[in-house]
Amino acid sequence: MMLNESWRSRAHFDITLTVLVFVLAAFGVLSVSVATFSTDSSVEDTLLNYIVASHYGLRQAIFFLISPVVIGVITFFPYEFIRRRSQLFYYFSCGLLLVALGGQAAGVKAWIDVIWGYTLQPSEFMKLACIIVTAKFLEKNDDPMGNMSSAIRLTLLMGIPWLLTLAQGETGSVMVAIFLFGVMMFFGGMRLRIMGGIIAVAVIGVAVLYGATMASGSTDYRLTRILSFVNPELVDEAATYQVNNSKIAIGSGGLYGVGSFVQGSFSQLDYVPEDWTDFIFATIGEAYGLAGTLFVVLTYLLIIIRLLYLARYTGDRFGQMVIIGVMGMLLFHVFENVGMTTGLMPVTGIPLPFLSYGGSNLITNMAGIGLVLNVVRNRSVMNSEMLTPQTGISAKYMR
Repeated sequence: MMLNESWRSRAHFDITLTVLVFVLAAFGVLSVSVATFSTDSSVEDTLLNYIVASHYGLRQAIFFLISPVVIGVITFFPYEFIRRRSQLFYYFSCGLLLVALGGQAAGVKAWIDVIWGYTLQPSEFMKLACIIVTAKFLEKNDDPMGNMSSAIRLTLLMGIPWLLTLAQGETGSVMVAIFLFGVMMFFGGMRLRIMGGIIAVAVIGVAVLYGATMASGSTDYRLTRILSFVNPELVDEAATYQVNNSKIAIGSGGLYGVGSFVQGSFSQLDYVPEDWTDFIFATIGEAYGLAGTLFVVLTYLLIIIRLLYLARYTGDRFGQMVIIGVMGMLLFHVFENVGMTTGLMPVTGIPLPFLSYGGSNLITNMAGIGLVLNVVRNRSVMNSEMLTPQTGISAKYMR
């Protein structure tokens, strides 16, 4: 048994995870191109020409070509520097958030202009910074939030980037960060009664905020999205237009879909707003049908299982928590995005990892995978404390 665990825990470059991720990302370039392809009759009927003729498809292809460089740099970045200097990533992320926030007066909201019309979304990188700094905290604390000092430190540590992100109107990114933080706390050994208490307080707080906002007669778009999900009859038809057409598009795909680059499809006629970004799943459902959506969901499932597997056989606590954090980030993105495009969750503007258009999101997800590959490439079985998914805590707590 020990020999088997030693073999599973050996340092290596994980080809399985890398292939799964790049298959999705390549499919993302195709899907973005399908959602935004040109109707110009002069375009020759070839896949490459359709991608080039699609403004967003071409840009996504450029991001895709950059991805191997991002993964390579982060995978082979000194592991000990990441582990010992985690605060630098945190400060850098908060600095980017402040720059974006300061630019609001000039019409910039959650993005920073970079070059040639390309922008940077700091809230995406905030998620990775939170993963790294939380993993470092959990490495040094066997009982997170077990005392008042730890609770205050964690509250301040996470509260600053979350509030800066909220100030930019990026509620979805904060939701992702809170979820991955909760997952890391659970696997990091937080007592269930403390976690239950925090969840209860959060639910009550959200209910009070929701009630107060309703009573004030606010027309905030975030409230409208929640109302359109809870009771569509309370909002006008325009508020449910996107979700309704998304469900129609997915349903019209049938078993195998209507095909790629089809004139007169919902995607080509722009019946589903933002179907190349947050609602890319609707494009996939229409173009490739149930077969295409199952392919996407099963690929995500394999990635999540692979991440849990790698965390289970990683020898150091910091590395385990980094992998769990990346897993939590991807899990929430997939669950919420697929849910909102099918009407099962409220619309939050959360993109689908590796598939939705957007350089910041794709590079962030690739960087997260790069962190995982870095951990796996440097992990050791020395003093191994294996993660036990059955209990959600390190095996040392079971001794």
